Amino acid sequence: MSAAEQESFSAQTQVHCFDGLLFDFDGTIVDSTEGNELGVDPEVILASSHGRRSIETLGLYDSSKATWDYVSKIEGAIPREFGPDAVEIPGARSLLKALEDASAPWGVVTSGTRALIDGWLDVLQLAHPKFLVVAEDVELGKPDPGCYLLGRSRLGLGERASILVLEDSPSGIRAGKAAGFKVVGLETTHTIQQVKAAGADWIVKDLSSIKLKTMNNGLVEIEIQNALQ
Repeated sequence: MSAAEQESFSAQTQVHCFDGLLFDFDGTIVDSTEGNELGVDPEVILASSHGRRSIETLGLYDSSKATWDYVSKIEGAIPREFGPDAVEIPGARSLLKALEDASAPWGVVTSGTRALIDGWLDVLQLAHPKFLVVAEDVELGKPDPGCYLLGRSRLGLGERASILVLEDSPSGIRAGKAAGFKVVGLETTHTIQQVKAAGADWIVKDLSSIKLKTMNNGLVEIEIQNALQ
């Protein structure tokens, strides 16, 4: 088999069972990075999509702005001002709706602020997660695993629970793996090589490859289609 064939998104469909699912947001559910062309500091907008909290990025070049009040104000304005520039990641809407309709345990673990995530969910009319971990909730951002461990706790699941993390950024993938969870890496914002190097268990183009098969005795049966082989 040639190298090109080995890198194709053509793996046979697999079905795996999990106690719950945890999604990253920017780059996994929605891609809002186009807003950086419209007058907002690109470092602020791109921070979340690269798995890094804006407050940490701001602290690198202007510590006076590295406050939650400032970050929440800036990020909260992004969905209102740049909503038309956001692109839903293919498959996101249908997957979240299926999980919500089935009352499956799922949540969002994001490097963005609550103001940013609430804004995007309202603008795009996506299913709102009952369980949410945002930048303000943790002391350290990704790749520290604390955010995903907190996400598991908010799902009401214990240490032995089987969790599937869905992520696009290498730092987020590393955070999920460091938490001891299985990770689907999306090739939406980074190269296959970057996603692979971060340690993703499966690599797919986007969420159109992830389907809810069924709920079975409290377990979420997930179908993974056309993963990288």
